[in-house]
Amino acid sequence: MELFTRNDIRNVAIIAHVDHGKTTLVDALLKQSHVFRENEKVQERVMDSNDLEKERGITILSKNTAVMHNGIKINIVDTPGHADFGGEVERVLKMVDSVLLVVDAYEGPMPQTKFVLKKALELNLRPIVVINKIDRPDGRPAEVLDEVFDLFVELGASDEQLDFPVVYCSARAGFAKKELEDESDNMDPMFDVIVKNVPAPQGHLDMPLQMLVTTIDYNEYVGKIGIGKIQRGSIKKNQQVALVRTDGQIDNVKISSLYVYNGLKREETDEAKLGDIIAVAGIPDINIGETVADSANPEALPFVEIDEPTLSMNFMVNDSPFAGREGEFVTSRHLRDRLMKELETNVSLKVEETESADCFKVSGRGELHLSVLIETMRREGYEFQVSKPSVIFKEENGKKCEPIEYLTIDVPEEFMGVVMEKLGPRKGEMVNMTSAINGYTRLEFKIPARGLIGFRNEFMTDTKGNGIMNHVLSGYEPYRGEIPERTRGSLIVFETGTSIGYGLFNAQERGTLFIEPATDVYAGMIAGQCSRADDIEVNVCKKKHLSNTRSSGADDALKLVPVTQMSLEQSLEFIGSDELVEITPKSIRMRKKILDADLRKRASRRK
Repeated sequence: MELFTRNDIRNVAIIAHVDHGKTTLVDALLKQSHVFRENEKVQERVMDSNDLEKERGITILSKNTAVMHNGIKINIVDTPGHADFGGEVERVLKMVDSVLLVVDAYEGPMPQTKFVLKKALELNLRPIVVINKIDRPDGRPAEVLDEVFDLFVELGASDEQLDFPVVYCSARAGFAKKELEDESDNMDPMFDVIVKNVPAPQGHLDMPLQMLVTTIDYNEYVGKIGIGKIQRGSIKKNQQVALVRTDGQIDNVKISSLYVYNGLKREETDEAKLGDIIAVAGIPDINIGETVADSANPEALPFVEIDEPTLSMNFMVNDSPFAGREGEFVTSRHLRDRLMKELETNVSLKVEETESADCFKVSGRGELHLSVLIETMRREGYEFQVSKPSVIFKEENGKKCEPIEYLTIDVPEEFMGVVMEKLGPRKGEMVNMTSAINGYTRLEFKIPARGLIGFRNEFMTDTKGNGIMNHVLSGYEPYRGEIPERTRGSLIVFETGTSIGYGLFNAQERGTLFIEPATDVYAGMIAGQCSRADDIEVNVCKKKHLSNTRSSGADDALKLVPVTQMSLEQSLEFIGSDELVEITPKSIRMRKKILDADLRKRASRRK
């Protein structure tokens, strides 16, 4: 059996830390390979197709595209940079023959760079290093290249992997070069390096078909679409194939449509062969990790182990006094169906049923992973409530172990003291400290995942918005002991009604408010943060009593301090273990689990 080489195709993924310019780089490659018409208006970061990705400026789902260069088709997969979406990155690397490791010319390798590079090296891929943003005035490309080399050595790269090609580029300005001194005004050097250094797909064309499903897409017209790379053999439209399930069961199915990628579009094709990245439709219950194989000779391909979830929270049916006012989908059946549908495409998520039919335990890779799911559901019209995120513990050798994060913090020197002081009680252990550039210092810690819940908020306030923090899971270690919960209590609404300026004016002396005048409130809802450690009830619906004495200027003195608008993530970080976040398409409210004040007092006495 001789090996067949597809010289007309290259498969490559783009991996990097968040904000190092992956999606912008794909933009530049697409524009210069003439995928778009000359006069076509193209939005920026064209690959970030979902609304949440556009608003946050991050990639959440990996995506495929293809560009042509001198008759060679280059399939490019853009992957997310946040550790919470690491499950997406791990799977995608199974589809490609090399990776472009993008590193910012100023920031250098960051925690996520290390995480994605480690995954690529373990799969024996030979990375191409792309040093991006070389037009930054504070860029330091030569030093960054040395740091990248040190990182390769630290991760145990082979001699072949250490001999990596380097491309310097500015994705935003649309040029790339092989040496810093070269002159260039286009991306051609990047295309040349990809064509020369990414191995062409090799395998047996005349053996039975094998394709591993690594991503699932959904389309209302054709249903579920399985995406993957053909590892062996070829496939035709309307062919009868075998679908090998992850548990070994084999189903006979028919491929009704077959697609390949061209630019941003999926194009129908009659046939595809070894090395092509394709999408197949017509299999209603196809899932990630299954193998599409030859019906006469079905053989499964091994699937990558995906990291376990580290955080869980309860999703519950909304039972507040305002339940059902603002959402379309409010019942437990709606909630269950939606979460089960999410499981089909979101591999790192886990959903378990609990003793109550109205409550589901949802586990994910981190706060961002779960909050993106919550935000997506809320935009689709769902109404529900969630509990405070809690960490998933493991038992190892008879010891209770917990997930430990590797935290990297860059802060101006004047804020170092306050950051270190805050991380002490949260059981953070400092492992490294380097004086970074331009007055910023880099601090590295190992800290329990529990200690990071609610930390970002405080960190941003303490550093006046100047700090940058990143963390990735470093592994499980023995339990580190109690971590104090938040130090300040809540301001709790005393009665149901509408908030009034006079009532809020009296309440604001007790702490920080989260609600404005003319907001509908109910008893037990949280109106703000108390300045002391205890919860205090406040009457925000209180009106001013009229008297028959008139005085000029008496009412001008009511000056309300601007309220703190709490976002979804801030609300999830703020609530305590006896509180919930109520989520509807129009509002995000925080509330006590027990709304009635007397019952609350009894429950706290029992504790």
